Amino acid sequence: MNVELSRRAFLQTAGAGLAGTTLGAFGFADIEAAHAAAIRPFKLATTVETRNTCPYCSVACGIIMYSKGDLRKGEKAEITHIEGDTDHPTNRGTLCPKGSALLGFVKSPTRLQHPLIRKPGSDKFEPIGWEEALDRIARLMKDDRDKNFVARNNDGVTVNRWITTGFLAASASTNETAFATYKVVRSAGMLVFDNQARV
Repeated sequence: MNVELSRRAFLQTAGAGLAGTTLGAFGFADIEAAHAAAIRPFKLATTVETRNTCPYCSVACGIIMYSKGDLRKGEKAEITHIEGDTDHPTNRGTLCPKGSALLGFVKSPTRLQHPLIRKPGSDKFEPIGWEEALDRIARLMKDDRDKNFVARNNDGVTVNRWITTGFLAASASTNETAFATYKVVRSAGMLVFDNQARV
């Protein structure tokens, strides 16, 4: 079959096709929503939905974690699916490749589940409890601050500096959490403070 097609007809047809697919991509077609609505109830039935923040970078994308197991009944909750939060203003449901692979990150056999300590002279790490770890960190920080705090410089000017300890903060948090972290670190006198997002 031979079809005679002028240049003008070809451009008109291609333009109409491009316009149609563009409208569909912008969400003017209900087919994607209907498809997702048909699949979603089966995939996520009997799961608990928890909103959280992606732990990777300073963008702080919103995620939704789905887990099976009711904690109120004494069952252990296990995360079965993670996806982008469509209601989150930062990412609107999209995730980068690392964020899309969060389920593998959560279920990785090499992921640390509890704090570890390597005692002086030891060649191995040993597990300790969270309370013990936090108490030890607080004690070591207080001892170092008491020993090395500089209240005044050589000219007698009040400086309140603590420069022997630094603080590296996480950036995958809310602005409010980052602001509180900044205030705590600066009020302790630390000058060495860094954050992935450069807060």
